[in-house]
Amino acid sequence: MGRIASLDEIAREVDVARSRGERIVLTNGAFDLLHVGHVRYLNGARQHGDVLVVAVNSDASVRGLKGEGRPVVPEDERAELVAALAGVDWVFVFSEPNVRGIIARLRPDVHAKGTDYTVDSVPERDAVQAYGGQVAIVGDPKNHSTSAMVADLEQRDASGVGAIKEARR
Repeated sequence: MGRIASLDEIAREVDVARSRGERIVLTNGAFDLLHVGHVRYLNGARQHGDVLVVAVNSDASVRGLKGEGRPVVPEDERAELVAALAGVDWVFVFSEPNVRGIIARLRPDVHAKGTDYTVDSVPERDAVQAYGGQVAIVGDPKNHSTSAMVADLEQRDASGVGAIKEARR
């Protein structure tokens, strides 16, 4: 089971792991309403190294990316769920608009992104390649999404009471 820690603590642990010759993988995302696509993405990322660090978007950043009513699950609970997955070593919550600063700090051997990207379209690709790191596209095709799950649940809420929307408040 992974540990939730600060970026400073994780940076120290990453340095220790690197001194042992271990490969560091960094990935990031909202991980709202954890689903099989998330699991496959994280498992795919883990296959690229020995230590998997996961940066989870803060509630404010998810709201900015996905809109009002999101996230469904608060950041501390999302981080705990991700940390509970077998292949995850370290988790932290971040609020920056992108992971460039995190990449500069951790200098992962591999920055893993999902199949909604290509190696050429990853926004932080240049930052990773500048120090000799690599970008990997991992996971299955983007056939799963929290946004689609939320829409489906709202559509199924035929009671007229709005239980799903009310639960999200």
